Amino acid sequence: MDAVEKAGSGHPGTAMSLAPAAYLLFQHAMRHDPTDPQWAGRDRFVLSAGHTSLTLYIQLYLSGYGLTLDDLRRLRQWDSLTPGHPEHGHTAGVETTTGPLGQGLGNAVGMAMAARRERGLFDPDAEPGRSPFDHHIWCVVSDGDIEEGISHEASSLAGHQKLGNLIVIYDDNHISIEDDTLIAKSEDVVKRYEAYGWHTVSVDWTESGDYTEDVQALYEALQEAKAETGRPSFVRLRTIIGWPAPNKQNTGKIHGSALGAEEVAATKQVLGMDPAKTFDVPDEVLKHAREVAARGREAHAEWEQGYRSWREANPERAAEFDRISHRELPAGWTSALPSFEVGASMATRKASGEVLSALAPVLPELWGGSADLAESNNTTMKGEPSFIPEEFQTKDFPGHRYGRTLHFGIREHAMGAILNGIALHGGTRPYGGTFLVFSDYMRPSVRLAALMKLPVTYVWTHDSIGLGEDGPTHQPVEHLWSLRAIPGLDVVRPADANETAAAWKTVLEHTDRPAAIALTRQNLPVLEGTSADGVAHGGYVLREASDGQPRVILIATGSEVEIAVQGGELLESQGIPTRVVSMPCVEWFKGQDSAYKQTVLPSSIRARVAVEAGIALGWHEFVGECGEVVSLEHFGASAPYKTLYEQFGLTAERVAAAARASLAKLGQDKGETTGN
Repeated sequence: MDAVEKAGSGHPGTAMSLAPAAYLLFQHAMRHDPTDPQWAGRDRFVLSAGHTSLTLYIQLYLSGYGLTLDDLRRLRQWDSLTPGHPEHGHTAGVETTTGPLGQGLGNAVGMAMAARRERGLFDPDAEPGRSPFDHHIWCVVSDGDIEEGISHEASSLAGHQKLGNLIVIYDDNHISIEDDTLIAKSEDVVKRYEAYGWHTVSVDWTESGDYTEDVQALYEALQEAKAETGRPSFVRLRTIIGWPAPNKQNTGKIHGSALGAEEVAATKQVLGMDPAKTFDVPDEVLKHAREVAARGREAHAEWEQGYRSWREANPERAAEFDRISHRELPAGWTSALPSFEVGASMATRKASGEVLSALAPVLPELWGGSADLAESNNTTMKGEPSFIPEEFQTKDFPGHRYGRTLHFGIREHAMGAILNGIALHGGTRPYGGTFLVFSDYMRPSVRLAALMKLPVTYVWTHDSIGLGEDGPTHQPVEHLWSLRAIPGLDVVRPADANETAAAWKTVLEHTDRPAAIALTRQNLPVLEGTSADGVAHGGYVLREASDGQPRVILIATGSEVEIAVQGGELLESQGIPTRVVSMPCVEWFKGQDSAYKQTVLPSSIRARVAVEAGIALGWHEFVGECGEVVSLEHFGASAPYKTLYEQFGLTAERVAAAARASLAKLGQDKGETTGN
């Protein structure tokens, strides 16, 4: 109450009613060590209801994670350790950035999957509960999390995967911003989770008619959940939001705004506290709460014994675990990358699939799959088993609980959040695929991956109108620049098979940000002159002007690089020396020093054309006021892709005409007489 009052804004109600549950979790249910927040053997805690950030901050303070009372006083202030929603990498003990409702639940499912995969990599034969890689994922969700569509997708998949290491606590307080949730929600949430295949248990602190915080009943429910290893557990906890505020409890007003001085004072009186004191934590209370650190260190030491025994018995696996934990790539791994013969014809999605299969033996940490589009996205590593309970494997996709190929089903929303959870957990590195147009379903998760600087890779295929007959519903037009607008996301659109291999190499070498690889459905020629180093720089000279002194520069990405090359040949035949630049990744190119950028795009050459089968938007930065963009400023159509490119003017002739138009703006295209 004091923190929100001082900040002037915040969400006090849920933090008030969840305080006993949060304290129980951090003091007695979870295995954690406040003196080592990165301990590999710790349980993970995800506050999916990120608006109630104080639920987490107060426990981090009481447990000894380094937060102070001054930090709580600075809730929601500039440069504080207690921002309005928890931020991963900013505050010790915060496992993930939450706030957009439902995302944390998806993260928790990903963490649970990652824990199982990690156990399968490093200690698959240990008895249940006896491996140093056995731990639980705890997640607190609100009505808002449960209502968001992503929760349905993530929870359905978690039940199907039988993630017995996942425990979700649902704060069922019947209140959201618009007051009583009955206005928008009436389903039986517990039965919903039973239908997903979860183990469920309910604790109702209102069932006696008087509100009783029966912590013992909740503890027993949590212990029951921990004992259930064959299914994820869903613990419904019926609370009254804002209890025991005498006037505002059980109302929407206490959900997202300060109580006001009078209500704070009245609530403190109900609790037997001095209304005149703020942020009052008696020394004996803090000393008692901080005893959890000693218990955590004891649990850590006990775990360490088993961990050391495992390392001694498995030195090769231990070395691999160390390498992967530090996000290091093995020596010589790039020698596994395939190369493709110039002149061959191959869709970049197929080339990507061959890269993944080639990397499978040398990068065991790399795993992933698609949202029911494995054959279209080419995300299945050849010969690798599926990650699935044995009873659900199929003829086409055999597998087991420790498998490698992920099957997200048609659940793009959840896939994005799950990939983030896998990356956050550590121990493996994920990728996930769908069509580029459906990246819209994933956007909130992609944005959070960029915010948290997570090394998640998105394999987005069918990257333009080049997918043809499926028509405008499946043809991305605005997506490339929409995604390039996300700070911290690398969008890579390789021109051919060899650029695709180079793109994967560069993406995997970056461990501090997410990347999207946009790939074609249609075959593209394997071009002469592509450069892995050039790809890593984001843009490079693919074809130099015949005399080494270009009058015009053509810039293209992906499938349009071939068109730019053909346009350059037309211009050269007309006596116009032309440079063709392949720019697979705008973000990587912009990250180069000015000297390199000048060698590719000299400021002295102002006649420029950018070519991409999408909206022009950001290309104007590269072509300047005298440049032209050959783009697509409208939706596509259903037809064979070659017809679409011709009808919409994505042709070499149009590129050459645009180049002459750019030259004309500079007074450098004198034209020809017509003979009339």
